[in-house]
Amino acid sequence: MQKYNVGIIGATGMVGQRFALLLDGHPWFKVTVLAASAKSAGKTYLEALGGRWAMDSPVPKDMESMTVYDAARDIEKISGMADFVFCAVDMKKEDIKKLEEDYARLDCPVISNNSAHRGTADVPMIIPEINPEHSQVIEHQRKRLAVRRGFIAVKSNCSLQSYIPALHPLKAEFGIKSVLACTYQAISGAGKTFGTWPEMNDNVIPFIGGEEEKSEQEPLKIWGQLQDGRIINAQSPLITTQCIRVPVSDGHLAAVFVDFDSKPTKEQIIEAWNDFKGYPQLKNLPSAPKRFLHYYEEDNRPQIKLDRNAENGMAVSVGRLREDSCFDYKFVCLSHNTLRGAAGGAVLMAEMLADMGYMDA
Repeated sequence: MQKYNVGIIGATGMVGQRFALLLDGHPWFKVTVLAASAKSAGKTYLEALGGRWAMDSPVPKDMESMTVYDAARDIEKISGMADFVFCAVDMKKEDIKKLEEDYARLDCPVISNNSAHRGTADVPMIIPEINPEHSQVIEHQRKRLAVRRGFIAVKSNCSLQSYIPALHPLKAEFGIKSVLACTYQAISGAGKTFGTWPEMNDNVIPFIGGEEEKSEQEPLKIWGQLQDGRIINAQSPLITTQCIRVPVSDGHLAAVFVDFDSKPTKEQIIEAWNDFKGYPQLKNLPSAPKRFLHYYEEDNRPQIKLDRNAENGMAVSVGRLREDSCFDYKFVCLSHNTLRGAAGGAVLMAEMLADMGYMDA
């Protein structure tokens, strides 16, 4: 595989820090440029972090002394230093949309963790094991942007990546009519630690702004169809969610209730989970978990502390499958929100798109 020079836009934030760790020593991608807000520009990465490093592992040595660029003002310079960039900035939605398109128009592909372009019809929102075929819309996006190799591809919201992977093979085999999902989400999903958000100690907040709308609507794009150069959202299943912030550092848990078109047996569901493989597993991509879905028979699994780091935080853990009095079945899912749900999922998507040749056009 060809080696690629990559940039991290928004390198000082929590997801940007996670990108830095994941890309340190990556077999395909080498970080050659870091960027953040104007107040960080001109500083070394260590200086720009200013004691805000939130990861358990230390700052990668090769990046400590790298100069941080202004993500907006230095776009041309950054685009010239990287074959593509990962984007995880904290800006207003319209500003993010413009920033990412500015990079793409300079023929610099953007792999985005931001939500700004998730609703853009010719921007693929990809979970690599689920909808790799949506990458085909990139050629239509390139025509709209009048570019040769630039494009934007986005990740979905981190909360739904705990339970949509478990629903996907069941939807394909048995059909799904309706879903209720209650998510219990870690504080790192808000870019916080217990040190920066002491109010979350011994507390639960039953509201996360915009999260329920994303969790109900984004799966319909993921399960949508490519038509006339656009991704047309699926019309079903009906999804309703409640999203709750809980005092956990990392890991999003979901309690899921589902009604099927054709109700399977418990054994059929577990078999579908155990057998499921996607593009990353078939192609043995560097960041791919060997097994995407891990089913636990124990009544008290999955647990956040025990299971969030399954397969380097890139697997989804499932348990407590049982029949329900209102729905056909219910079960519990868990994913690591800053790994599978954020930076790790973006790195895996970039690996997939590189393997498909989209970084080479």
